Amino acid sequence: MATRALGAGVTRKPLSRKRVLRAAMVHADRFGLEELSMRKLAEVLRVAPMALYRHIANKDDLIDAMIDVVFTEIDLPPRDADWRTAMRQRAISVRDVLERHRWAIGLMESRLHPGPANLRHHDAVLGTLRAAGFSVALAAHAYSLLDSYIYGFALTKMNLPFEDDRGSVPDVAESMLRPFPIDAYPNLVEFITEHAMKPGYSYGDEFEYGLELILDGIERQRTS
Repeated sequence: MATRALGAGVTRKPLSRKRVLRAAMVHADRFGLEELSMRKLAEVLRVAPMALYRHIANKDDLIDAMIDVVFTEIDLPPRDADWRTAMRQRAISVRDVLERHRWAIGLMESRLHPGPANLRHHDAVLGTLRAAGFSVALAAHAYSLLDSYIYGFALTKMNLPFEDDRGSVPDVAESMLRPFPIDAYPNLVEFITEHAMKPGYSYGDEFEYGLELILDGIERQRTS
């Protein structure tokens, strides 16, 4: 489809569902989902709001589609790997994608009208577990446990009062503890000074430690 001329040498790309979704995700990544509306999206795309409704039914349809795009960015469990390796790689991929699209945390499992990428992802995860000998019930338990951990960790990390990997832990810790006597919370002070303030500390590194413990527990259930 040809672009439409706006003036001397200026053209506008034709509006499409893909273009609307791309603009919506860029806006949500930058400002948060609460700042996204159909009217705001129309302003970003420099079109009349009614033009959007040729491609998006309403805001629920927009969010369904945006979540489906997020699922396309998550690696499917590799078919040639054992279940533990597959679940580990998939968990790390989900974590990394949610770092890019923090507005999606809390919405990944909420859609009443999931798109094909969403359904394909869930089917692949369950298929990997079933192929490894998990019963249907154990596959459900394992899936729920893993996602609870992944989404919970992503939410916690997103709301930390300091910027991870940027050396701001000491300043935040000092600000939090300054109003209290120095010996009021000795265990917390020990944790901060002997662990969190060490060079190279990153809260994000805790993710894989916890993930391995969960996979260990699932493996014990599987083999029992």
